Amino acid sequence: MKAYLELNQRVLDEGKWVHNARTGNHCLTVIDASFTYDCSTHLLPVLTTKKMVATCVSAMAEMLGYIRGYDNASQFRALGTKTWDENANNNKAWLANPHRKGVDDMGRVYGVQGRRWQSPDGSVIDQLKKIVDDLSRGVDDRREILTYWNPGEMNLGCLAACMHTHTFSVLDGELFLTSYQRSDDLPLGHAFNQIQVAWFLMVMAQITGLKPGKAFHKIVNAHMYENQVAIMRDVQLKRKPFKQTARLEINPNIKTLEDLETWVTMDDFKVVGYDAYYPAIVYPFSV
Repeated sequence: MKAYLELNQRVLDEGKWVHNARTGNHCLTVIDASFTYDCSTHLLPVLTTKKMVATCVSAMAEMLGYIRGYDNASQFRALGTKTWDENANNNKAWLANPHRKGVDDMGRVYGVQGRRWQSPDGSVIDQLKKIVDDLSRGVDDRREILTYWNPGEMNLGCLAACMHTHTFSVLDGELFLTSYQRSDDLPLGHAFNQIQVAWFLMVMAQITGLKPGKAFHKIVNAHMYENQVAIMRDVQLKRKPFKQTARLEINPNIKTLEDLETWVTMDDFKVVGYDAYYPAIVYPFSV
């Protein structure tokens, strides 16, 4: 997508070097970026400047795991994604954390917060179910907010949420989503995350009986690590994107949140029309 390439060029042109304490690496960084994805025709924002067939599956599988409130990397692997293997098992700070329960444990991150938020009085709040119930009844109380950001439990998980909050809005039977991301690894994470934002809107629209509208993706800190800069500059930014034609097909039998929680697999989501793209690019990942 043109906007994605333009943001990467902006980082190269205007970015400032910042030392990242968690990874020990330096990042070329800019602040504030926004993307809009029109999901009304089920267009899926998949990059064509590198092959992303497997990435699509992995991104959607991760979101399904969040919906189910998974807290173990093995659960995500069973769905079809290995995205949590490194942070669950090779994150030095998490390995030394006394709250870690063992191999593959992720702690209270992402989906756990979305489905089992622990209140001070000891009760548990299912944020996602509240949103689905409201939207299914055509209700938008301007509080249809799903947040994974829990300052009181930051020490209980392997990684603070990057895309931390999703806000749903309804206008005249059309569902909109605004997703907020505090940190965006542009070469690796962004292409993954933008698929997730659009997928989440389309899936939520289907199970609540609404029409998918636009998704707004808000990013605070956009960056690329020092060992990614040359690859982005000399390879990906040299490629002219193909026309975006990828669409998401969702099994029409998926009608409820319970369906997503139980029998749904990645076979129930198809990316069609994604048939023009450049070869894959391997970028280094910083844990």
